[in-house]
Amino acid sequence: MPLLVGGALELPLGIVASGPVRRRRAVLAGGIIFILSLLAVAGARSFLVLLAAFTAFFPASGAFVSLTQAELMDAWPDRQAQVMARWDLAGSTGAVAGPLLLTAVLAAGGGWRTAYLALAAAAAVAWLGTCLRDPVPVVARGASAATDVPDASGWRQVLAALRDWSTVRWALVAVVADLLVDVLTGFLALYLVDVAHLPPPVAALAIAVRLGAGLAGDAALVVVLERVADVTVLRVSAVAAALLYPGFLLAPGPVAKLIILAVLSAATAPWYPILQARLYGSLPGRSSVAVTLSSAAALAGGLGPLAVGLIAQAFGLSWALAVLVVVPVAVLAGSAGAGRFPARPAGRE
Repeated sequence: MPLLVGGALELPLGIVASGPVRRRRAVLAGGIIFILSLLAVAGARSFLVLLAAFTAFFPASGAFVSLTQAELMDAWPDRQAQVMARWDLAGSTGAVAGPLLLTAVLAAGGGWRTAYLALAAAAAVAWLGTCLRDPVPVVARGASAATDVPDASGWRQVLAALRDWSTVRWALVAVVADLLVDVLTGFLALYLVDVAHLPPPVAALAIAVRLGAGLAGDAALVVVLERVADVTVLRVSAVAAALLYPGFLLAPGPVAKLIILAVLSAATAPWYPILQARLYGSLPGRSSVAVTLSSAAALAGGLGPLAVGLIAQAFGLSWALAVLVVVPVAVLAGSAGAGRFPARPAGRE
C-alpha cells in the first residue's frame, strides 16, 4: 500500500514542482512532511496509523529527496553521471549507517520507535540545512530549466518523452536492473536460509557483506567515472554480473557464496546512478519530466517483488531467483547504441 498509493501520489510531483521556485517550495514542504511521517511512525499505536504514516512518507520523500536530485542534475548537465555517483555513494553510506544506528539505539536500551525519532532528528537537521543554503544555480542544456512550466505544458512534455525511445529505454532498463539490486536484497536472507540452508547469523552476515560491498562499489565508481565513460562501466558491470550471479546461485559453500556475493554487489553498484543519469541526460533541461518518469518507473518496479514471490510460490524460490539471470543481459542489451555524455566543459569541477 505505501509503495502503490504513495507512488501514485508522487507521480505528478515533478510536473507540479517544475521550475526552480516551485521546486524549492516543494522540497521544503516535502521535508516537513518527511519529518512528520517519521514522527508518526514512532508514535503510531495502531496499524492504520502506521500504514498512513508510511504511505505519506513516499511522496514526501519524492519531494524532499528526488527534487533535490533533479536540482543537482540541472546544475551539472554535463557531469550528471559523476554527480549521480556521488549521490548514490551518499545513499549507500546511509544504508550502511542505518543498521548501525539501530544497533546503537538497541544497545542503549531503546527500541525501534526511538530509532525513528533519531531519524526524524537527522531529517530535521537536513531540512534546516536546505533552508539555509542558497539554491543550486541552474545550467540549462537544451530545453530551458530556469522557468516554471505550466502544468498542461509539463504533461505534454511527459507524453512527448514517452514517445521517445531513447528516454523510455533508460526508464525500462532501470526497472529491470533493480531486480538484481533492491529486489534481490529483499529475498537474499530468505534464500540463504530456506534454499541454501545456511544459519540465520550467516544470512545476516550476507546482508552486511552486500551493503558493505555496494558501498565500496559506489566509492570506486566516483573515481572510475572520472577516467572511463559511463556506458563502458555499465557494459563491463553487466558482463561481470552475467557471470557472477549464476556463480553465486551455484556456489556450494557459504564462504564461496559470500565472496561471490560481495563481488556481485560491487559490480552492480554502478547500475542505478548511471541509468538515472542517462534518464536525466535524455531529457536535457527537463528534469521535472525525468522525476515524473522515475516515479512511474518506481511504481511499475513495485511489481518486481510480487512477480518474484508469485514465481517462488509456484515453482520455488530457487527457480524464482534463477529467472533473474536474464537481468544483466537486459542491461547489456539496453545499453546498446548508447554514446558518451557530452564532453566536460572547461571551468567546471
